[in-house]
Amino acid sequence: MKVFRSMVLVSSDPQSMLHGAEEVFQRFQAEIKAFGLEDEVTVSMVGDIGRHDVFPLVIIYPEAVTYGPVGVDQVHAIVEEHLYKGRVIPEFQASVRELSGRIAWLNARKGTVPAEQRIVLERAGLIDPTSIEDYILHDGYAALGKVLTEMTPMDVIGEIQKSGLKGRGGAGFPTGLKWSFVSKANGDKKYVICNADESEPGTFKDRVILEGDPFSILEAMTIAAFAVGADEGYIYVRGEYALAQERLIQAIEQAKEYGFLGKGIFGTSFNFDIHVHSGAGAYICGEETALLESIEGKRGEPRIRPPYPTTHGLWGKPTLINNVETLANVPAIIRHGAEWYRQFGTPSSPGTKVYTVLGNVNVTGLIEVPMGITLREVIAIYARGMKNNRAFKLAQTGGSSGSVIPASLQDTPMDFDSYARAGVSLGSGALLICDEDTCVVDLARVLLNFFRRESCGKCTPCRVGTERAWYLLKRISEGQGALKDLEELLDLSDNLYQLSNCGLGQTAGTPIRDILKHFRAEVEAHIRLGVCPAGVCPMHEEIPASPVIA
Repeated sequence: MKVFRSMVLVSSDPQSMLHGAEEVFQRFQAEIKAFGLEDEVTVSMVGDIGRHDVFPLVIIYPEAVTYGPVGVDQVHAIVEEHLYKGRVIPEFQASVRELSGRIAWLNARKGTVPAEQRIVLERAGLIDPTSIEDYILHDGYAALGKVLTEMTPMDVIGEIQKSGLKGRGGAGFPTGLKWSFVSKANGDKKYVICNADESEPGTFKDRVILEGDPFSILEAMTIAAFAVGADEGYIYVRGEYALAQERLIQAIEQAKEYGFLGKGIFGTSFNFDIHVHSGAGAYICGEETALLESIEGKRGEPRIRPPYPTTHGLWGKPTLINNVETLANVPAIIRHGAEWYRQFGTPSSPGTKVYTVLGNVNVTGLIEVPMGITLREVIAIYARGMKNNRAFKLAQTGGSSGSVIPASLQDTPMDFDSYARAGVSLGSGALLICDEDTCVVDLARVLLNFFRRESCGKCTPCRVGTERAWYLLKRISEGQGALKDLEELLDLSDNLYQLSNCGLGQTAGTPIRDILKHFRAEVEAHIRLGVCPAGVCPMHEEIPASPVIA
């Protein structure tokens, strides 16, 4: 494999592409050739590098210098000064002080943002995601080789169990335990499915992994298939993720050419194939049984459980379903061992967690930090504090279905057990940070509007409950509410959790429960005083009567 003295990486996430990343990439190719550097410098387009205020970004190795935003007219100077003469151009560099935690490790120095320990994102943004050779160069397929030549299926499952890896989709179910269920299930055919639907608002971590490091998911799925005895897999990708689908399909083709997918993988008797299935934009299909229905060509509605997918999944066969972030941990665990993985995070929630940081903060983007970090640390260190020095009021974790976290809980360790003890959930990892100008009634109204529109309508508690809850919140936000509405909202929240058929309905009442627990005085101010303390709600507007719900 040819070794180059310098490597140029150009971000190619959708926003970068809109801001001319393709043109910048082509100009780099032309300028490198014009200076006669094509045998010394390689240029590649990579996925989302993690900064979302500068498009596109360019990183040059081995110096790890980050330039941005880079326009076509700057490329000649970068090639001449940096690549040809070896002189960094400070005025073109992205500000170190403003770097998000996602790429701060590139410029980490004493007194600045601490370096990240990247496991899930160890390659995303650093390799060419369209090149299997680049992936192999960065320890790609070393874990699969180890599994197929040195380990038994039970060895693999045992290592995942010892690592303590828990599902990163929100539920936090022990990954090794789920693998053991599928391994022990009776069936002449088994499947492995990667849930890459990622339809939770505010969450885009899976997209970054799929676009920036697609081979890692293929390798992880292949390891999982060997462990549970499957020979076929599906990646269910959110329909809007066109670039991710394109790179996955290309990665599958290259993996087959290299013998890492298909028949006789690594010269063994193990066979495994992967298919890419595009979703159609339904939030409900992120629920694993609705996802199974969708793959089978049916309407995306949750199944009654039990039986569970581990024994009766795709086409009634035992099926292992893990989300993207969960699977992305697997190759590193196999390569380095469970004890290495347990160095990070907390004893009950080992490893790292990828968060998308959004809202009223100075720096938004993607970070990967050890489990157990606090919300205060995320805001102060990685998000660079609250925007305009406003006071922190609340954060919502995990998109629409996540908990509303008040300021009083911002020092609670962000791991599954600590949050459960505090009566909140960690969710999928989207952190919506809100300042004092956010109205909790308005926030809950918007969330319930989302749930009522995304409900599949299969079960009555969700179909009727989300509609009624949204209507009551709308009344309160417009100055038409009554105190008795709060008790009805609590009843609706409890019924949604207790009686709904799937996670959508079960979590739809979470924002109602949380705002009435932590911000009841603000909600009551809308009713008792007829004012919105945050000055957001359009008070005293006439609204129509409650709709008739079938």
